[in-house]
Amino acid sequence: MSVADEEPALLGLAPVAPDRTVAYGPHPDQLVDVYAPRAGDGGRAAVRGPLVVLLHGGFWRAAYDRRHLSPLAAELAGQGMPVALAEYRRVGAGGGAPQTFEDVTAAIGAAHAELARTVADPAVVLVGHSAGGHLALLAAARPGTPVTRVLAVSPVADLARAHELGLSDGAVAELLGAGPGLPERLAAADPARHPPAGVPVTILHGTDDPDVPVELSRRYAARNPGTTDLRELPGVGHYAPVTPGSPSCHTLVGCLS
Repeated sequence: MSVADEEPALLGLAPVAPDRTVAYGPHPDQLVDVYAPRAGDGGRAAVRGPLVVLLHGGFWRAAYDRRHLSPLAAELAGQGMPVALAEYRRVGAGGGAPQTFEDVTAAIGAAHAELARTVADPAVVLVGHSAGGHLALLAAARPGTPVTRVLAVSPVADLARAHELGLSDGAVAELLGAGPGLPERLAAADPARHPPAGVPVTILHGTDDPDVPVELSRRYAARNPGTTDLRELPGVGHYAPVTPGSPSCHTLVGCLS
């Protein structure tokens, strides 16, 4: 699969319906979709992996929702993992800072409460793609989080550098709000400046990613070498790691197994 083919390959997959959906607030986007572990024949399976909370990307904008990661959620459930695919308020639909950040924290709490009933060890692995990787890294640094590990995939891991580069036509400024106080808001929301204490981080990032340059993950790993394992995927772009059936998605699953 070429880098140019990655986005249509992912977005061309049919959404997979969850087993149930849990609301964690009154807004229509304050939802968590739950995917129960599945056996090869489609029936329920014993839990063989961690509790996974999955955060989608889309540069924090309302135009992109969780449905494009539902095939990945189903794939992980098929590997024996209970999965919660979280939605949150986004820019253009009631989101932005701080609402987006508050929703992610609340969604993790709701997912943890919902999934912890299925296993003896309710530790949470937080998996985030693109802007969801940024949100995952930031959420894991909050005090009292149930997150024990982060897998950030093609993440916006260095928010200051993403703003300098003007990624996606100024998406960082849209998220945080332009104008006075932006430098302070940027510093507070930058995971490169606030690594999760005691929580190991694995980063998967394609070397040919045209949307979120691998440079951002390299900068994060250089600033936080003790707890960060950066795994670069040669020749891979932005979407293949979260597209079931691709070799780099097999790598992602292997990181969780």
